[in-house]
Amino acid sequence: MWDGSGEPDPEIEKLEKALGQFRTKAEAPAFPAMGRAAGERAASKMRFAWWMPRSLAVGALGLAVAVAAVMIFVRVVPQSAGPGWDVARLEGAPVVGASAVRGTAKSAKLRVGELLVTDGTSRAAVRVAEIGELYVDAGSRVRLMESGRNRKRILVEVGTIHAAIWAPPGEFVVDTPSATAVDLGCAYTLKVAEDGSGTLRTTLGWVGFHTNGRDSFIPAGAMCLMRPQEGPGTPFFEDTSEKLRDALHQLDFEGVTSLERKKALETVLSQARREDAFTLWHLLARVNDAERPLVYGRLAELVRPPKGTTREATLRLEPPAMDAWWNAFDLGDIGVWRFWERNEAPAVKKAAN
Repeated sequence: MWDGSGEPDPEIEKLEKALGQFRTKAEAPAFPAMGRAAGERAASKMRFAWWMPRSLAVGALGLAVAVAAVMIFVRVVPQSAGPGWDVARLEGAPVVGASAVRGTAKSAKLRVGELLVTDGTSRAAVRVAEIGELYVDAGSRVRLMESGRNRKRILVEVGTIHAAIWAPPGEFVVDTPSATAVDLGCAYTLKVAEDGSGTLRTTLGWVGFHTNGRDSFIPAGAMCLMRPQEGPGTPFFEDTSEKLRDALHQLDFEGVTSLERKKALETVLSQARREDAFTLWHLLARVNDAERPLVYGRLAELVRPPKGTTREATLRLEPPAMDAWWNAFDLGDIGVWRFWERNEAPAVKKAAN
């Protein structure tokens, strides 16, 4: 089968060495002459005696080759790299990779590419490298996508996570079927339903929600809905009126008639408080040209226009004017987000494809 030419294969050499111990060193025995019948009987016995051990040897050789092949395959197949993130069992038996964390086991390692799954009776806590913590509720699937020096990234396929991050803005990123959440130094709760829709609620700092150039900024005390086709909706404070919430939902996600849309926008503008100015700021980029002056007029009533901005520049959605308006709300420096968009957003969009 192999004539020994060429460079020796290390695995074959190991196999030869392992099987070499069974090589016989005795001389072949001499057989006396005998009659035809006796010779045939002896030959039959000899064939059986020759066949049996050699069959066993061939089987052993095949088994050894199979084992060697499996060993080579295991070494060739890429394994999860890096030290991984610590996962602690809070309740039930969360599954990390292919193993369940149960009984006396206190923790496991979640490595890049692996999935953390919690069923209906299990919960887990995850240490996000050295920059924060995640609490994963029951009924969730969370995959670790990246754990580099300047980027930690997960995908929440379904379920609920509670994140508390103290890393520099933009270092922790969460992908969902609807949008990408970018931590800007904060704590928040993210829920994703089976159909990819969901909500994000911020309790500290602020979060950027991003997809295909559509951005939503969610400060502490605010929330944002999301849908797979539309992306992130218009964010609003949780204590705002139910009428304003319902009207925003119509504008963001419902196919309404022109008359229904007009009434919904009028409701948002009439219900908006000064605290809701950031909601109107988002609407400026989401309404049409005919509707935008109405939104600007109400925004200017609630908040004094920032120095250096003009009505015309705002209606044209010029970035300097829009950024000046946002910073006037004192909800976080938008320059942090612009830096992330220039340097990180293309990489996230590419990775998500």
